[in-house]
Amino acid sequence: MSLFSFRTRSAERDDATDQRRFDRLERLLDELADEIAVEKSGLERRYASVSADAAFLDEAIENEDVSRRSKGREAELTSSILACERRLGVLSRQTSVIVELRQNLIELTKKIT
Repeated sequence: MSLFSFRTRSAERDDATDQRRFDRLERLLDELADEIAVEKSGLERRYASVSADAAFLDEAIENEDVSRRSKGREAELTSSILACERRLGVLSRQTSVIVELRQNLIELTKKIT
């Protein structure tokens, strides 16, 4: 074997390999985006429900129509709402990253075509 006999694969073969890799990455990004969307949708439904419960409870407390125990429930609901808002923020940031990755993938794909 000669020291200078290094050969590379054809550009077509490299392009096909890259395309298969990019296709896999695109499928993975789709799966992740779907997972985030499902979690976000469920969380938004629960958020709306808890927010409505908190609003009714707050009104009842203002009207002095509830027991002392219900005031503790208001604190629980407030805590749940805040946790939900934090999680929705995290999911939004994750979605932004996926959008950015998709853009990068589009740019990479353009370079091989």
